[in-house]
Amino acid sequence: MPLLLRLFNILLAGPAMLYARWYARTHPEKYGDGWPQRFGRVPARAGDRPCIWIHAVSVGEVNATRSLVEELRRRLPNHDLVVSATTRTGFEAATRAYPNLSVVHYPLDFPRAIRRTLDALRPDLILLMELEVWPNLLAEAGRRGIPVAIVNGRVTEERSMARFRKPLLRGLARWMFSRLAWIAAQNEAYAARFRELGARPAVVHVVGNLKYDTAVVADSTPGDAALAHAMGLARDRPLWVAGSTGPGEEAIVLDAHVALLKTHPALQLAIIPRKPERFDEVAELIRRRGHACIRRSRRKDDSNAAVSTPAGDEERASIFLGDTMGELRKFYALADVVFVGRTLVPMGGSDLMEVAGMARPILIGPHTDNFADAAEQLEQAGAAQRVSDAASLAASVRRMLDEPAVARTAGRAGQDVVRRNAGATLRTVDLILSTLKSR
Repeated sequence: MPLLLRLFNILLAGPAMLYARWYARTHPEKYGDGWPQRFGRVPARAGDRPCIWIHAVSVGEVNATRSLVEELRRRLPNHDLVVSATTRTGFEAATRAYPNLSVVHYPLDFPRAIRRTLDALRPDLILLMELEVWPNLLAEAGRRGIPVAIVNGRVTEERSMARFRKPLLRGLARWMFSRLAWIAAQNEAYAARFRELGARPAVVHVVGNLKYDTAVVADSTPGDAALAHAMGLARDRPLWVAGSTGPGEEAIVLDAHVALLKTHPALQLAIIPRKPERFDEVAELIRRRGHACIRRSRRKDDSNAAVSTPAGDEERASIFLGDTMGELRKFYALADVVFVGRTLVPMGGSDLMEVAGMARPILIGPHTDNFADAAEQLEQAGAAQRVSDAASLAASVRRMLDEPAVARTAGRAGQDVVRRNAGATLRTVDLILSTLKSR
């Protein structure tokens, strides 16, 4: 496999690099900045303290690092931590979350870019969130004796396993996963898939899901009242939130809301799309459907005008659009019922634990591959309900509004699931400390 990797780097690295630049220009919302760093020109780390490099692809993986970073800073105060991200939104989320840490763009997996990055960061351990393995990174880290591990590991059956089982990738996968120092898998199903992909059985550990530890168990969150005031959300009227929605879901949510208004005319709806590049698209959809669209980006916390609704908009049921980053939890804290997006469309689902921690009843569609274990536990506990279309979504929201005792019971059940699954952070940090000690 190293020979094949060298042949690839010699013959195809140039065309692949050109393709990467073309893809970035055609997808500027995802990869349109940070290109010097993507080619390895990251700021050199000062001093000679030991260093742990944590890589998270996008916003979801960055959010999952919060409890891990906090515990590492507490247990290893003399170590530097560097966080990297692949997407623009992931980089922005990491910058907001860690203003006192070095945050860089993840390099393209070309030998020179990888070597430059490793020269600059000089890590003693590299932690890859969930499944972000790349051959040149593993090869170069191996040559330097730097252990590489997977944290919060998961492998989906429909997407990742199907890809790695293809003949051209099967051998590469076995080579890559066999080189990992260890894997901290979320559950036994994922652990079995890692072993199938070539990971040595002795280094695959089931530690749980870090997102249970990052889910704050509370009924409110700082800033939720200011958000409600700025947006003009009436606290004496019910609100349901559709969070992290994907393409095609907003139309279903709006259909459900129109049906709900027939029995609950005071009901408010907030939609928060997952991808920022879709904010304008969703705003236009809301307006085309005949609703007023109140956008968070245009309603600052100190805006006095935000508490009023334009005349005549009451009849059309204004829709609130969360078109800023980092405020999803605040919307969840204000909600009476939450629909978690990317589940009515086949996109793998979104984080359920954050909603569960807020003690809100959860509605999800059939597509929860990325959070299959959490979805199953929450559903069995009565904290989450499945819906399949606008009609079933409206019926489930209506029931939670009409039966507040049922909604409260569902919310508390979700918090119990979060508490029951806590502890992945400490188990992961134990693996990290053991690795550093052995070095």
